[in-house]
Amino acid sequence: MKNSLSIKETLAIGLMLFALFFGAGNMIFPPVLGQYAGENVWLAIGGFLLTGVGLPLLGVIAVALTGTGAKGLADKAHPKFGTIFTVILYLSIGPFFAIPRTGTVSYEIGLAPFLSGAQATSWVPLFIFTVVFFTISYLLALNPSKLVDRIGKILTPILLTVIAIIVIKAIATPMGMIGAPDKTYEANPLFTGFLEGYKTMDALASIVFGVVVINAIKGRGVTSKKALTSACIKAGLIAACGLTFVYLSLAYLGASSTHAIGFVGDGSKILAQSSQFLFGSLGNIVLGAAITVACLTTSIGLVTSCGEYFSNLLPKLSYKMVVTLVTLFSFIISNFGLAHIIAFSVPVLTAIYPLAIVIIVLSLADKWLGHRRPVYVLTLILTGCVSLFDGLAAAKLPIGPVKDLFQTILPLYDLGIGWIVPAILGIVIGFVISLFTSSASEERQKQVS
Repeated sequence: MKNSLSIKETLAIGLMLFALFFGAGNMIFPPVLGQYAGENVWLAIGGFLLTGVGLPLLGVIAVALTGTGAKGLADKAHPKFGTIFTVILYLSIGPFFAIPRTGTVSYEIGLAPFLSGAQATSWVPLFIFTVVFFTISYLLALNPSKLVDRIGKILTPILLTVIAIIVIKAIATPMGMIGAPDKTYEANPLFTGFLEGYKTMDALASIVFGVVVINAIKGRGVTSKKALTSACIKAGLIAACGLTFVYLSLAYLGASSTHAIGFVGDGSKILAQSSQFLFGSLGNIVLGAAITVACLTTSIGLVTSCGEYFSNLLPKLSYKMVVTLVTLFSFIISNFGLAHIIAFSVPVLTAIYPLAIVIIVLSLADKWLGHRRPVYVLTLILTGCVSLFDGLAAAKLPIGPVKDLFQTILPLYDLGIGWIVPAILGIVIGFVISLFTSSASEERQKQVS
């Protein structure tokens, strides 16, 4: 047992956390933002950093301070809600969306550019590639105790080195001037970037990966709550710095690429064509290596986390069995293709992301709110009323006059964050209600005694 980690150990765990966060979406969404935002790229990426870096960091800190994961945080509203929300969260960042996306993105950037003719349109290459990809993920996820050594010490430095090569080349030999913004980023680039950050899923993953970090720290002999919290926050800051650097770099790459490769609007193609422009025939090999390593590390972490959670939730299922099922299901979904996976994920993320944000913020403020359940319940209900309808709208399902009503009465609704005011009202009203319910409960206890 020891009171703290060494600098080397802290750095290794921080790099592990960075690698777990930095996967498929993190590579393809910032370049798209850069192309669309144009001259407004820095405002747009600022909003993206709030949800893509700031919220994940807050999620890790919330886990560090409370010493509990996703279910423990959500249980503060109600244990049944905690279970339902956590299952949805794990399925979203696991076999439904995030894990399949790692395999598909790896293929589309790592292998697809080298295919031509009938091979480029055939389903066979994707099938073979994902068989190999998820076999590696499965084998490495079977022994999670070696996650820090395999990811923090080996894979992450490779990933950072490859990305650094691409970024330095892009800065040293710019592809062109940054152009005018697309209409979607003209009026409110900050808020548009904020919503784009949802797609990384990192705020959702943070309350899962936070537990992975805590377990890694405990595995190094640190057990006191103060030391665990400190080490976890430091690892979170290291990961946040790495993500910020990469996002800024990739957004600049996208914004400066339009003159050289034209307006593409597809993250995988932007990266592939930019790398080809910067490095020639070697470009796609360098990029493919970066993408594959990034996606593989994220896949391993997510498969491991899903295996640990569902094997604890359903004791009849062993860890190995859950990992097998998650990997197999992810492999099947990945073969539907990246476009379909993203299309299916956006409505779900639109619905649950605000709830995750509220849970993280309330957990951080729990000390000052006095652990009052009515605050959690009312805030989540009011937030969910808006976010769930937003999810239906994102799925292009008819919601009738509800959308018109929300546009009329909710500030910021047109910006995509209409849930914020109801969330604030939920905190205030829930706090007031808790004062009266607490007083009534105390009065009953006095009468009984």
